[in-house]
Amino acid sequence: MKTAYTYTKELLCQQTPCMAYDGTDLESWKIKARDKLRELLGMDKFAKVPPELDIEYDVELENAREIRFTFQSEATYRVPCHLLLPKGIVNPPLMVCLQGHSTGMHISLGKVKFDGDAETIQGGDRDFCVRAIAEGFAALALEQRTMGESCDEKSHGCYNSTMTNLLIGRTTIGERVWDISRLIDVLEEHFSDLVDTTCINLMGNSGGGTATAYTAALEDRLVLAMSSCAMCSFTESIGALRHCSCNYVPRIAEYFDMGDLIAMACPKFFVQVSGVQDTGFFFHGAQKVYEDGKRAYNAIGAAERCVFVRGEEGHRFYADLAWPEVHKLLGK
Repeated sequence: MKTAYTYTKELLCQQTPCMAYDGTDLESWKIKARDKLRELLGMDKFAKVPPELDIEYDVELENAREIRFTFQSEATYRVPCHLLLPKGIVNPPLMVCLQGHSTGMHISLGKVKFDGDAETIQGGDRDFCVRAIAEGFAALALEQRTMGESCDEKSHGCYNSTMTNLLIGRTTIGERVWDISRLIDVLEEHFSDLVDTTCINLMGNSGGGTATAYTAALEDRLVLAMSSCAMCSFTESIGALRHCSCNYVPRIAEYFDMGDLIAMACPKFFVQVSGVQDTGFFFHGAQKVYEDGKRAYNAIGAAERCVFVRGEEGHRFYADLAWPEVHKLLGK
């Protein structure tokens, strides 16, 4: 006899997304697809408020200037951030860095706060901000909702918040996309004298890669998005294995697969990073969504703007392979 979960997974595999990009008029499709995606994410539940920027400290490090600040993205909810500015570079391009499920954004900064942090950093190039500075970028670590400082627990604290969101028509992914867009507002208004706000880029691994892909699908002020170890067909990852609850968007498989997020991101630069041995986002499904998404770039003669980075290990970032692609695309 089948288990309930086996039966449900079979139903998912029988699902054909009714709004998947079909290779025809990209711009007309994007308008409808983005409207539907915003609806599925519950983006109509969010309202802009004054950011009430608060700079908590501004210090000089050995190779960078670090500014710690918070801003209000929704009424009474504040987002913590660290901005690192490389020394000797005027108005550098910016890379916004998103951790996956870890103890928090301090991992991007290469800082150890808790047991196991050092192994997390060293085992997968997860000190994103440190590498971005070395590559000549300004770097910004943003604390995603339900992670690090925004979480009641040290790690994996997304469940209660995500489930409660679903009761009121919101999603955790929608919250994370909203916070990143409001961050861009803050950067444009308050930091344009320090970073090149015409070259804002976004990267993340795992849960950070997921937020990167969804944000890239909806936010056209981004120039480049680099999603690592997060892109995979729903039937081979999110719908096939136990994942953190924040990955789930009600009804999304009725309309899209993850390749459609890449298509919605077109024509911005898109770098997909996937590990051959990733057991959470399997390589076969990763290749499929990349090929599906790249059809949009092919349709407008911009295939070179969407690239695939293959890592030979598992669920981690591959800095030495990915950063050369970023430079190539941006011409930096």
